[in-house]
Amino acid sequence: MANLILASSSPRRKELLQQLGLEFTIFSPDIDESVLENETIEDYVSRLAACKAQAVLMHEPHAIVLAADTSLVFNGQIIGKPESKQHAFEIWSLLSNNEHEVLTGISVAMAGKSETQVVRTRVKLQKLSLADMEYYWATGEPLGKAGAYAIQGIAAQYVTRIEGSYTNVVGLPLHETVQLLKVVKALN
Repeated sequence: MANLILASSSPRRKELLQQLGLEFTIFSPDIDESVLENETIEDYVSRLAACKAQAVLMHEPHAIVLAADTSLVFNGQIIGKPESKQHAFEIWSLLSNNEHEVLTGISVAMAGKSETQVVRTRVKLQKLSLADMEYYWATGEPLGKAGAYAIQGIAAQYVTRIEGSYTNVVGLPLHETVQLLKVVKALN
C-alpha cells in the first residue's frame, strides 16, 4: 500500500488504526469545522471527513489519506465536548436513560479518487444519578470528549445498549474503514 496518512490528531483514532497493524503517519489538517446552514448532521460529518482528506492530499499528493469526523447527536442536535462541570451535567441529563446516535464520516482519498461513507451507531445510557455524575466527573475522563463520556473507559459501566459499531463510538469504525481502504486501493 502507498504511504498511508491518518488525517487526525485524535489519540483514539491512532490507537484504533494501530490495532489493524497498518503502518501510517499522521498529518492533522486545520479546516473550518462550522456547520453550514441547513446542513444535515450526516452531510456535516461526511463533508468534514472529505475536506480533511483533501486538505492532506494537497500536501501529500502521492499518499492514501484516511480522514474521519465524529459527532454525537441527541434529538437532532450535535452534542459537543463539555466546557465545564455544569455543562457536562447538562449533557448527561439529556443522555441519561435515553438513546443517542454517534455518526462518523470516514473518507479515503488518493490522487483522483476518493470514497466517503457515514457510519451510525445507537447508544443508550442508563439513568444517571447525581452520584454517578459526580463520580464520573471526578475521574477527569469526560474532559475533551463529545457527549462528555468515553465508551472505551470508565463510562462503559453506564452503557446499557449499543446498536452498531463499537469502534465508531470510540472514533473510527474499523470494519468500514478497512472496506473503504480496499475499495480505493482496488480503484488504483
